[in-house]
Amino acid sequence: MSPSKQELLRCLPAVEAVLQEPQLQDLAQRVSRTLLTDAVRQAVDETRRRLLADETPEADETALRQAIVNQALDAVQAANRPHYRKVINAAGIILHTALGRAVLPKAVLDHFLSDLLGYSLLQMDLETGRRGRRDPRIEWLLGRLTGAEAATVVNNNAAATSLVLGTIAQGKEVIVSRGQLVEIGGSFRLPDVMAASGARLVEVGTTNKTHPRDYENAITENTAAIMRVHPSNYQIVGFTSEVPLETLVQIAHAHNLVMYDDLGAGALIDFSRFGFQREPTLADSIRAGADLVSSSADKLIGAGQGGIILGRKGCVEAVRKNPVARMVRADKLTLAALEITLSLFLDEDRAMREVPTLRMLSRPFDEIAQQADRIAGAIDERSLPVEISVTDGFSRMGSGSLPTQDLPTRLVALSPTAFSADELARRLRLHSPPIIARVQSDQVLLDPRTLLEGDEALLVEGVVNMLDTTSK
Repeated sequence: MSPSKQELLRCLPAVEAVLQEPQLQDLAQRVSRTLLTDAVRQAVDETRRRLLADETPEADETALRQAIVNQALDAVQAANRPHYRKVINAAGIILHTALGRAVLPKAVLDHFLSDLLGYSLLQMDLETGRRGRRDPRIEWLLGRLTGAEAATVVNNNAAATSLVLGTIAQGKEVIVSRGQLVEIGGSFRLPDVMAASGARLVEVGTTNKTHPRDYENAITENTAAIMRVHPSNYQIVGFTSEVPLETLVQIAHAHNLVMYDDLGAGALIDFSRFGFQREPTLADSIRAGADLVSSSADKLIGAGQGGIILGRKGCVEAVRKNPVARMVRADKLTLAALEITLSLFLDEDRAMREVPTLRMLSRPFDEIAQQADRIAGAIDERSLPVEISVTDGFSRMGSGSLPTQDLPTRLVALSPTAFSADELARRLRLHSPPIIARVQSDQVLLDPRTLLEGDEALLVEGVVNMLDTTSK
């Protein structure tokens, strides 16, 4: 006869008794005693709760005690595991916001290891020994790549937008086309950002059509700037038109207004070579005469998260002097990552080879198809409870970049027979390293486009382990 609930409750061990278990004694040599004790206490409390709720499958004292030890071991392991760690992106989304967006070039990581392990140069003028600016090298690189007179960097493009607006139009009006009042991730809305910056939004035109006369008619003595917001995370198609940047520049300058172009994702090269519709580049905006331009430093550029502000020297200097600039300034790692990444773009062929974002975009379809076949074959030869096929599909740029534009790819489609596709995707996420895939039409889809060097073997191993029901 199995023990009753009351008998099992009386058998619950004391925390100190559990800590004497050999597995935990061994672990105590490597982790904090406080952490281990808290984990055991929580495991005992959770087991008591489950017993009272008739949720525990353990039928005797020995099984109960082992379950407590296992739960404590899992808790300590989870507490000691870094949250910010490697994952395998098999989802086919190149700029996956939840996975850190752009993959940093190897040259950036090499630089971190070689030059940033100790003290590093940040804002000292080595000639004079005095404190200087943080961003002269970034300014020089962006000047070479875009033609801008001046440039600076903050911690992201949302900060750049708010800082620019607060500098050029606090208490004044800024004219924006109604079709450009964007909302990006996290309910970040341009009207709200403008209000927070102290500028006053003046909407012109309609959702689908805005004309030069709409801007002309909206200008008053309180107008400080015209702003164009490039819709990098959506598209309006059909019966639609927007005023070209060159025309907006003419209107703004004819009325002594600042022309501010927020490019959002930003780009240094023409992405139409990858089959996308042409995106405006930072250099395009400078050539068109925009006074200030901002964009993300990661996304289409492929560096770490940051916000680039560039344009006319006087305008950029005014932004630098804004007290808010110190609150949103970039740190040494952001600046170092951006410096090395921008340096790669000085040789466009090298950037295509070494910037992971560009390399993934430009991967030949045949190469991806061959890798999909290899992955499918390696899984299939293990005779696991799964149906496997290779099918055509699409990769995405992601992170609000190049919306509605897909890249042809080949997908490995897995249909597990012992449990659901959602369950397999969950198991893959909990694997070490986590494997992120897509679930569609009751299939787990693996896209080789976003696999990095060395990921293929880890992916196959993870999928095989998670499908092997005999090991669970």
